Amino acid sequence: MKILIVDDEKSIRHTLKDILEYEKYEVVTAENGKDALKIAGSATFDMVFCDIKMDGMDGIEVLEKLQTTQPDLPVVMISGHGTIDTAVEAIKKGAYDFIEKPLDLNRVLIAVRNATEKTGLVKETKTLKRKITKTPEIIGKSEAIEKIKEMIDRVAPTDARVLITGGNGTGKELVARWLHEKSNRRAGAFVEVNCAAIPGELIESELFGHEKGSFTSAVKQHKGKFEQADGGTLFLDEIGDMSQAAQAKVLRVLQENKITRVGGDKDSVVDVRVVAATNKNLQEEIAQGRFREDLYHRLSVIIIHVPGLSEHKEDIPLLAGHFITQICNDSGISQPEITQAALEQLQKQPWTGNIREFRNVIERLIILSGKTITDKDVCLYANPNK
Repeated sequence: MKILIVDDEKSIRHTLKDILEYEKYEVVTAENGKDALKIAGSATFDMVFCDIKMDGMDGIEVLEKLQTTQPDLPVVMISGHGTIDTAVEAIKKGAYDFIEKPLDLNRVLIAVRNATEKTGLVKETKTLKRKITKTPEIIGKSEAIEKIKEMIDRVAPTDARVLITGGNGTGKELVARWLHEKSNRRAGAFVEVNCAAIPGELIESELFGHEKGSFTSAVKQHKGKFEQADGGTLFLDEIGDMSQAAQAKVLRVLQENKITRVGGDKDSVVDVRVVAATNKNLQEEIAQGRFREDLYHRLSVIIIHVPGLSEHKEDIPLLAGHFITQICNDSGISQPEITQAALEQLQKQPWTGNIREFRNVIERLIILSGKTITDKDVCLYANPNK
């Protein structure tokens, strides 16, 4: 643990430094606020002890500047002029704790222990959050994948509606997530609706919400996906499977930016970017009378087509390496090697299930092969039903 001590009294700096170094902490000192900020800007610290009354820049100003640049850094204020008002002001400004001079050894060590626990919890929380929320990278260097990445970079910062097309398992949802991540709405929610998985009679309630008592099982008011995504992005997956009635209502929302809950008579304004995806040919669906042409034109301001894996097989070595690392790290097992012949054999497969099928096959190969995945393993396990 690395601690910064800021105090214009040399005796206090040395005493506190000796105490903490005896307890095996790494300590750096600064005799004024200006030096402290310079040191804190060039190194990482786990906590700071900072005097309040100092010539030039006082401790409260140091605290405020540290709060701006390193809001999670615990700062313990120390003062020989301690009053309740001073302590309250320091805590309001974001200080972790306040200790009066002359310093009590036990009080100092308790503050260090508590700050250590806080720092550890903050780091652990951030790590867990990254693991939970981090959007996976789009893996591939082929011309087709590079074109998609370029399109995302160009379109994401706008509010233009996007229609993502492509077969099952190609990664349409991942494209939608990156459109959100790189947009000005990334701080808002990314809400996904699988239109094919929701029964037709429930899709309107799911999208627009409902009022209590609007139907038999509506025992309480429910916010729909449009309201949940307010300020963010709504991803309508498999839009081609949406009922005609729901299509009409979605069209109205896109036209007016207003929704009405099922069983309600009051409009609510929503600010939502809609990204849709489908594995169907919507032009054919329109010709067959199953999809509204006006809705199609509202949704397809920008169209991004995600190719099947068979259309960019040159990315298979990269994808294989990525999934081997990911699966082994998640499972806590050692990574097998994969031979060039095995990669070439993987490139010969049809991959009708695209990336989703490919990942499953890699996981199967990791489990069933030895320390090295060979072309024979691919032939044996890639298509177990054949």
